[in-house]
Amino acid sequence: MATLRLPNLEALLGRLTLAGTDTQDESTRSPPHERALARAIGIDAPDGCIPWAAHEARQSSIAAPDAHDAWGLVTLCHWQVGIDDVVLGNPADIEIDTAESTSLLAVALPFFEEDGIALHPSATPGRWLACAQIFDGLATASIDRAVGYPISQWSPLSDAAQPLRRLQNEMQMLLYNDRVNDERAARGVPPINSFWLSGTGTLPAGAPVPPPALQVSDALRLAALRDDGPGWAAAWQALDADAVATLLAECARGGPAMLTLCGDRSAQTFTPQARGLSLWTRNLFDRKRASRVLETL
Repeated sequence: MATLRLPNLEALLGRLTLAGTDTQDESTRSPPHERALARAIGIDAPDGCIPWAAHEARQSSIAAPDAHDAWGLVTLCHWQVGIDDVVLGNPADIEIDTAESTSLLAVALPFFEEDGIALHPSATPGRWLACAQIFDGLATASIDRAVGYPISQWSPLSDAAQPLRRLQNEMQMLLYNDRVNDERAARGVPPINSFWLSGTGTLPAGAPVPPPALQVSDALRLAALRDDGPGWAAAWQALDADAVATLLAECARGGPAMLTLCGDRSAQTFTPQARGLSLWTRNLFDRKRASRVLETL
């Protein structure tokens, strides 16, 4: 952070004013960036019940626009077994392709169907869309919250989740002996030994779609989940030279501009404000504003 230089972000923040802050402790199942995105696309949901799976199912036409079914995201992952607990590995690091995802889906399908859960492939290998009544009102932790932590800290604890925990245990035994994992072992990549459930809930009929101008950067998130400081800094440098520079130019032209920065604890949203002499003078002597803002997140 001390050596990070983001001139376009500095200039942009100098033209913007803080319009809103969403700060909650790190025990929330839905992290700040997911809460901010949900607000941006018009989804209002309680903690742990942002219906990302239902939203994706509707966007991909798997679910009808007027359907009110409950959905969940099933993400294949690697559970790292330790002496005292089991830690959730980052699904982005398991290197699963479409063929492996399709093969494992065919194996898992009958087991999910026994519990009344319909499985569908998604556009992302290693992630399936699941439809069942059990997901209605079931609060689940975002996988971004759980990566790198003991699964016992974030797994659903309600009685309603007991069938899902049993299904996870069944899938662990099933996946352990699957040929896909034999092939993965030969390639030297982590085995896929379980799944994580998130994004549960329902969407009302006619739920909105993202605004055309909405841009979300995933590069910072991926580096942060890997605890990769140099990668995070490099991602910021690339953003500053590209997307942030574009937004700065739009703001300088007097166009609409909104920036939301998200961390583990909070999200801050900035919008344009009229520039007076006092604001210009403050920004002239406030060259550390960007780093201070990032540190508060």
